[in-house]
Amino acid sequence: MRILSGIQPSGTMHVGNYLGAVKQWVSSQNPDAYYCVVDLHALTLDIDPDELREKTIDCVATLLAAGIDPEIATVFVQSNVAAHAKLNWLLECVATFGELNRMTQFKEKSGRQKGYRVGLLTYPVLMAGDILLYDAEQVPVGDDQRQHLELTRVLAERFNSRYGETFTVPVGYVPHAAARVMDLQDPSRKMSKSLSSPLGSLYLFDEPSEIEKKIKKAVTDTDGEVQFDQKKKPGLSNLLEIYASFSNETPHEVAARYTRYGDLKNDLAELIVASLTPIRNRYRELRSDPAQLNAIITLGAKKASAIADPVYERAAKAMGLIGG
Repeated sequence: MRILSGIQPSGTMHVGNYLGAVKQWVSSQNPDAYYCVVDLHALTLDIDPDELREKTIDCVATLLAAGIDPEIATVFVQSNVAAHAKLNWLLECVATFGELNRMTQFKEKSGRQKGYRVGLLTYPVLMAGDILLYDAEQVPVGDDQRQHLELTRVLAERFNSRYGETFTVPVGYVPHAAARVMDLQDPSRKMSKSLSSPLGSLYLFDEPSEIEKKIKKAVTDTDGEVQFDQKKKPGLSNLLEIYASFSNETPHEVAARYTRYGDLKNDLAELIVASLTPIRNRYRELRSDPAQLNAIITLGAKKASAIADPVYERAAKAMGLIGG
């Protein structure tokens, strides 16, 4: 079964990105899995060109360091496959303004930006094209991306109805544990690359001492009872979910072993450090060999294009474009 998923190269990858997405990608990788660094999506932000180039390469290195094997799955950069930008326009001519204007993330992000870019409104269409280009049947999706996946399904079905059967209509699944890792200081909001207090996000390459400090200072509550209850104990439950995701248990199983918050935090910090140290070491090796990284990026684009180009041509022809 073909799988397609992507990650944006903006900000520094944190534990929420890893547990909610990348760790799942590693466990499900196969010759029909395609993992994309979506650099075109990053253009909705005011990002320096040199910074974008650096973060894109950095993101590829991080995925590889986390365990994605380019000899098994395909790792590629979105802008290196021209069909992504080309299909985006076709799908924009199928989507409606009302559909895009109702997107929850658009409402939230546009409210924080003055003079926001049009791409902020339309990027869910680009995301839909990312998925549809690979005839993906199954899409690992974060809890906050369900609305975008539903738009993808709507656009695929509408296109198929108007122009003939062209796209596979995908289904999504949300990982059971830590699909949405919350801010350590404000567990009412998701852990973020940008909207976070200094102690709120655990970054993948934080030093061990920094990880220990952030976990020790993580918000919990005052009753001292170790119990998984997301409504009554959101901060503690967030720590239990993080622990469970690293240890491949359930949050309830983790909670049953502890009677004190301090012991839980100490063990969680040790577990995170032990889990991330091999990733950190592999990342440093990859970043020290740019030729190897470039070769992997080039190969990934070639493999992805071999799948994406015929799908774009199929869609263009269906819409009546000459040469499509």
